[in-house]
Amino acid sequence: MPPMCMFSAVNESIADQTHFVHYATRAAGGVGLIIIEATAVSPEGRIEPQDLGIWNDEQKDALRKIVDECHRYGAKMALQIAHAGRKGFDREHIVAPSPLPFSSNSGTPHELTRDEILQKVNDFKTAALRTVEAGFDMIEVHAAHGYLNHEFLSPLSNHRTDEFGGSLENRVRLLKLILEGIKETIPSHIPVGIRVSASDYATGGIDVHEMVKIVNSIKSYIDIVHVSSGGLTENPPQAYPGYQVEFSRIIKEQCDIPTITVGLIDSADLADEILENGRADLVALGRALLRNPYWVLNVAHKRQIDRFIPKMYERGFKGF
Repeated sequence: MPPMCMFSAVNESIADQTHFVHYATRAAGGVGLIIIEATAVSPEGRIEPQDLGIWNDEQKDALRKIVDECHRYGAKMALQIAHAGRKGFDREHIVAPSPLPFSSNSGTPHELTRDEILQKVNDFKTAALRTVEAGFDMIEVHAAHGYLNHEFLSPLSNHRTDEFGGSLENRVRLLKLILEGIKETIPSHIPVGIRVSASDYATGGIDVHEMVKIVNSIKSYIDIVHVSSGGLTENPPQAYPGYQVEFSRIIKEQCDIPTITVGLIDSADLADEILENGRADLVALGRALLRNPYWVLNVAHKRQIDRFIPKMYERGFKGF
């Protein structure tokens, strides 16, 4: 299950009963890896005020309850740690690599100073440590969909002339510092992934070949790449079932690294084809799991693979 914002944290960005039920239900429904929604590393890093956060211990402890419950059903748990950058909710306090608004309706962001950039690196490191303390099995760093890390990566949103802008090496520097800091902070057995947008769908922006170079420059710090696309501009992708799979295949092959693919995949046959042809190592179901938290159990039952159906649901899968 990929990270999908619920915008439901009504009390200081702390996970509550809504989140507990939402994620535990998918774990009981047979999902193997649940990546909890974009969780802000600092208050101004939220997309909306109702986003989850992990900048204090109260937030960490609430997430721990969800992790423990999902582990009971055999699911592995990851947390996507994120900063919204110029797409943050507070127009007066949004930040970015350059003072370029996301759209005509967005506020103009404050251009981060070097010291402020280094503070963001520390925010991600601290969030990663809390993620491990909360019992998560994996960390995913959000570097996609037009949020802060993606803004630094793309020449469309990064017009800096210092060591954090210009060349690809410079544009990757923030993400590399974050990943280096995380790897130094957490136990070596905890995998670290990144989510990327393999195309900005805009002239002069990132395309999949540029993303291959980006991933190759940081792959010593990561274990898997979650391949998405878009979000930096208002240009929408031409979406169809599996529309991002080719991006995953190219990155998997040219970077020699495992990938997760995602994007309107709701057919078990399509998921099988992707995996059996080596176009990704994991398939993420987003909207399909919002519509049907027991998607996995239903597919497994149709294929006579009933061994992991929870005992309390067994009678629902007998006799049909």
